[in-house]
Amino acid sequence: MIGEGFNSIWFVGCGNMGGAILRAWLDNGLDSAKVTVIKPHASALLGGLQSQADYPQSASPDLVMLAMKPHQLADVAAHLAPLVGENSHIVSVLAGTEINILRQAFPKAGKIVRLMPNMAVTVAKSPMILIGETDDAGLKDQMNALFSPLGQPEWLENEDQMHIATALSGSGPAFLFRFIDALAVSAAELGMEKAQAARLALAMVDGAATLAAGSDVSPGELANQVASPNGVTRKGLDVLDADGRVNALLHDVLKAAMERNREMAEEAKG
Repeated sequence: MIGEGFNSIWFVGCGNMGGAILRAWLDNGLDSAKVTVIKPHASALLGGLQSQADYPQSASPDLVMLAMKPHQLADVAAHLAPLVGENSHIVSVLAGTEINILRQAFPKAGKIVRLMPNMAVTVAKSPMILIGETDDAGLKDQMNALFSPLGQPEWLENEDQMHIATALSGSGPAFLFRFIDALAVSAAELGMEKAQAARLALAMVDGAATLAAGSDVSPGELANQVASPNGVTRKGLDVLDADGRVNALLHDVLKAAMERNREMAEEAKG
């Protein structure tokens, strides 16, 4: 059962990512009675929940999901920090906000974990990138149980890796969406009806991803297996591979996203 061991879960902020996590948890059986959503403007939410602008004063939460904008941390901490104690664990999805900054904001909180999911949590297909304050086996088991229904938990060896993990996994879907769109646009330019090109590009990527996920060999080797010598696929791969162009392009894409994440981490330090 999702949320076992947590009787009180507070979501601070409930935008795109926070809302996606909450929706996925509710879809997987989380009792909505355990959830309090705090955001500046009260509104009706999924699962019959109603957000509130004020922080509950009656009891400390077992788990706090920080899902607001990173620049709102100081304001949130001013209200939230007095309400959390050593039994209140904090999970943050704030991009670029390092654990030491979170610890400074919530000095009396229990364990602090950073999480980087992507929007595929809504279909239980998001890598759940995690890094904790300490290498605590009990904490990992607890977080794995909480997040595995939303996707595969992946624990990083050190926090510095969160920059590239954010670029690869957090931002990666947008890069892939752009690639799918470019395939469809190119097919249309070469003579296929636009809507049909879009359907074929999407269906092809869906099937290829499923094939790659279930294969015992790497995607690179799968590409070679598909491509017959001097055949149709090989001619296309030759264009992608010429002068290492596809590797160079994606290296630059990930590097740009990674460097922006580093910049955000520095900005969070003030």
